[in-house]
Amino acid sequence: MTVTDDSTDDHGHHLPAVEDWPKGFGEASWWPFITALGAAGFYVGAALYVLGQSETLVGPTAGPAVFVGSTFVFLVGLYGWVYHAFVKHFWSRDTGDGTALRWGMILFLGSEIATFGAGFTYYFFIRAGAQWSEAVQHVPEGFLGALVLANTAILVVSSFTLHFAHVALRKGNRSRFVGLLAATLLLGVVFIGGQIYEYYEFVVHEGLTLSGGVFESAFFGLTGLHGLHVSLGAVLIGIVFVRALKGQYDAERHTSVTTVSMYWHFVDAVWILLVVVLYAGAVVGA
Repeated sequence: MTVTDDSTDDHGHHLPAVEDWPKGFGEASWWPFITALGAAGFYVGAALYVLGQSETLVGPTAGPAVFVGSTFVFLVGLYGWVYHAFVKHFWSRDTGDGTALRWGMILFLGSEIATFGAGFTYYFFIRAGAQWSEAVQHVPEGFLGALVLANTAILVVSSFTLHFAHVALRKGNRSRFVGLLAATLLLGVVFIGGQIYEYYEFVVHEGLTLSGGVFESAFFGLTGLHGLHVSLGAVLIGIVFVRALKGQYDAERHTSVTTVSMYWHFVDAVWILLVVVLYAGAVVGA
């Protein structure tokens, strides 16, 4: 398949940045690299924000500016990647079995396990260190309260709604699939809103800040990283939902539903681990 054949079709849809590079190795795309560049910028922005609180070499606005710019680059790359990987197959009527894409998601989740594993390792070092007795004094009352438990229930339920939406699609029940997908998206947005409200309570009323101490850095680092992943998952589910409304899925063509489901179940499992290790662990340790 040539670049011309792959980038243009009868529907007038053009694939951006499709390259046969390197020659002889089939189709390649720059979109994953653009997406990874934007994702790396999140960490750079967070580091600059922390440095900006105490260092004169970096202004306090440098971190937020890098973070906002990285968000734009990340979303642009994500759009191109999703379009290239999934949408073009719909227009070309290419069903395929999606095995390569599913394995790609599995490998991506492996890298995510390593990322969260580094954060949890940092937290375990705090728990085992001499600073823990001082750090745990910063744990606010009601840390593991009704809001956290409600948010946990919401995210767990969203995994079930997404699972049964996928089941309904494979059984040919399109209306149930769309309805449960909409419920999943709504639950995800509510979870994100709940976490933002939790941050508001802790920052405004409890005085917790990212640079306030080792416990605060672990808490905001881990929950913020997870919130970023949930936000990304909500964007992906939103894309799937829009495509579902356009009738772009059926019992034989649902690769993107499968891969997005894998990602969403992963962030659900990470949140449960966060609640057990970070929230409950801090309360018990106090």
